[in-house]
Amino acid sequence: MSRFIESIKVEDQKIFLKELHQKRMNDTFSNFGKECKIDIYSLFLNLEHDEDGLYKFRIEYDLENNFKTQVIPYAISELDDFELVVDNEIDYSFKSADRTQLQKLKDKSHADEVIIIKNNQITDTSYSNLLFLKDKTWFTPKSYLLNGVMKQNLLQTKEIKETEINLDNIKEFTHFQLINALNDFDDMFIYPIEKIINLPKEESDLEF
Repeated sequence: MSRFIESIKVEDQKIFLKELHQKRMNDTFSNFGKECKIDIYSLFLNLEHDEDGLYKFRIEYDLENNFKTQVIPYAISELDDFELVVDNEIDYSFKSADRTQLQKLKDKSHADEVIIIKNNQITDTSYSNLLFLKDKTWFTPKSYLLNGVMKQNLLQTKEIKETEINLDNIKEFTHFQLINALNDFDDMFIYPIEKIINLPKEESDLEF
């Protein structure tokens, strides 16, 4: 049976973006004609988590409302380099526990992390959405594999904008950063676009 996950930020005993996580879980059930009976906030309160610091609250669940939870200390790591990889068939519309397709792309890569291109459009890394900087404004690609909760939150609060980012215009952006539920919109880990090791030099160089 298909299993899904929610990875939720908990910092200094506070849970973040719980409404967006709950909505995504509810929508996952609804898409398969099921009803979600798992309440994220109740699960968190029942944990009686009393540790300060940054933690990942992980819920793995199936469509029969079976679930298991973990609370794991979390540290954000800096990455050395990135590689553009093409996969026009990949589908990660739901936050599935099965990450086989994503892992295969990472295993073939020569960099710390991959940036996945689907139908010529920049989408996500293997574990995060992306933001790109241009003229002091941060943009997120219109195309994505997973509609992440942090991405949704930043768009709703108008801290970022959405635009089409593809192989033809990626070099118009100077920097990028990774965002997900545990990696906030942050100045700490901003990468120059040159950290992408196979960034096209010319249009004719778009070979993968």
